[in-house]
Amino acid sequence: MGAFWSVVRGEEGGSPETGLGDLPELCAAAVMINLDPTEICQLAKLNRVFRGAASADFVWQAKLPENYSYLMGFVSDEKGRRRFRKKDIYARLCRPISLDGGNREFWIEKRTGGVCMAIASKALVITGIDDRRYWSYVPTGESRFQYVAYLQQIWWFEVVGEIDFCFPAGTYSLYFRLHVGRPAKRFGRRICTSDHIHGWDIKPARFQLTTSDGQQALTQCYLDKPGTWVMHHVGDFVVRKSNEPIKVKFSVAQIDCTHTKGGLCVDGAFIYPKGYREESVFDTRC
Repeated sequence: MGAFWSVVRGEEGGSPETGLGDLPELCAAAVMINLDPTEICQLAKLNRVFRGAASADFVWQAKLPENYSYLMGFVSDEKGRRRFRKKDIYARLCRPISLDGGNREFWIEKRTGGVCMAIASKALVITGIDDRRYWSYVPTGESRFQYVAYLQQIWWFEVVGEIDFCFPAGTYSLYFRLHVGRPAKRFGRRICTSDHIHGWDIKPARFQLTTSDGQQALTQCYLDKPGTWVMHHVGDFVVRKSNEPIKVKFSVAQIDCTHTKGGLCVDGAFIYPKGYREESVFDTRC
């Protein structure tokens, strides 16, 4: 191991030898362009040559989404946008960028560069949300938005969302994040309050997705996992052109009015590139 690092530094045997430190910076950058961003950052720690190559604009240009200029248009620091290098742009897009007064946000996944989006419950149209007999917003550290919509009881359950956004070309998956029961803490331990849970075992919830270019998806399932945050897959949609906005409308409903239903938390909706999902699942028994 010591001999290897000596070769890297060109110090083997106390006399100068050719090592990775003598590699032309352009060659090092040509290697890095074939790596993912996390590997580039690791390689940049190797020596001065790789550190310089890791800052090359053409390396990060290849990692950025095709419509990164559109995405950067949502960054509030306009002056900062003009002086960003491509590496800085990538780093900024990896941090959440707020929309709609903080009720929506998007970011790129740092390893793949795929665009992700989170939509809070306050950005959704929820039937009966203004009537405290049915719904209330409750604070919780288990949501990235620090609150969720909690349903006590209702006859007509329906939550609808809509986005109009320029996603980079690719296939995306949309999810609703739901929790049967109300998570809480007691004496520092997480518990699930099951007082209002009822009605979800009678009829399945119906998940639906449509897009402005005619794509559709429809699924249904019973909400039967109390105490667990579940990402319910609504469907997938395909974006063909990065510079054209696509409108996506999505919903979850259980509108059989022969019975009431209640005891459900709605965190919001999430969009990820298909095949990727990073989700912390909280589990407990009611």
